[in-house]
Amino acid sequence: MKRVLIVLATGIALGALAHVTWFGAHRPALGADLDSQLAWMQQTLQLTPEQFARIKALHEQSSPRLLALAGQVTRMRGEFAAFERDRRTTGQIDFLDFARFVEQRRAIDRECADSTRKLILAASEVMNPQQRETYLAFLDPALKNLGANPVN
Repeated sequence: MKRVLIVLATGIALGALAHVTWFGAHRPALGADLDSQLAWMQQTLQLTPEQFARIKALHEQSSPRLLALAGQVTRMRGEFAAFERDRRTTGQIDFLDFARFVEQRRAIDRECADSTRKLILAASEVMNPQQRETYLAFLDPALKNLGANPVN
């Protein structure tokens, strides 16, 4: 009985090790930096060097604007947290100030969606039809959050 348990435990341990090793070896290397993400995109979509260079240039051109918008979104989250703190502590809301906040947030959301749509459209125009289809299928959840298909 003791041997059976040892063989079973060893088998489970080796199976788990094989599982972790295989998935670790086949997982795409995703980094937080633009170069890692673009390298993954090049490999997945099998971009030519010319396509890769053009798409990288598009991302680098749009990066400052997207980072500025991300900063505005972060600032707006802080403002919303301040509204919520005030509401909880005082039980009152300055509705005019909050309406201004909501309008600013909507404008930033529209600008973020528009900038993202433009980048996706520009990148997809560099690709052949098969690459474009794969790219847009990969981005489908994000496109749904934007509320529209960028290639329409």
